[in-house]
Amino acid sequence: MGMLQEFKEFAVKGNVIDLAVGVIIGGAFGKIVTSMVEDVIMPLVGAVFGRLDFSNLFVPLAQVPEGTARTLAAMKAAGVPVFAYGSFITVAINFAIMAFIIFIMVKQINRLKRETPPAPAAEPTTPEDIALLREIRDSLKK
Repeated sequence: MGMLQEFKEFAVKGNVIDLAVGVIIGGAFGKIVTSMVEDVIMPLVGAVFGRLDFSNLFVPLAQVPEGTARTLAAMKAAGVPVFAYGSFITVAINFAIMAFIIFIMVKQINRLKRETPPAPAAEPTTPEDIALLREIRDSLKK
């Protein structure tokens, strides 16, 4: 079998398609969670801690050129190495929220699976000819 044929069989397997769909939806879901963290949660957390903007929490690791604004973007643009712990806090909160949301989703899916009782197995129907043969056998025993 040629390599192209093997690749075709691999690529059209159900698991590969499911994985591709999962990656695409996961990417979109990640954008939603990122927006929720950056646009909703972090401003609230920042308000509680004195209107801090976590994305601009950093420590410069080299001499800062004069006239450079004290923002993370300006420091990076100036080529100053920085210890950007605020960005790490944002990413860590983002991860925690995403992990919690996935936990809740899996918990609900498992709950729904437990609530749905399996359908009772239907009694197998005996073919008519076998039923007649059993009737004849039973009547001959008498």
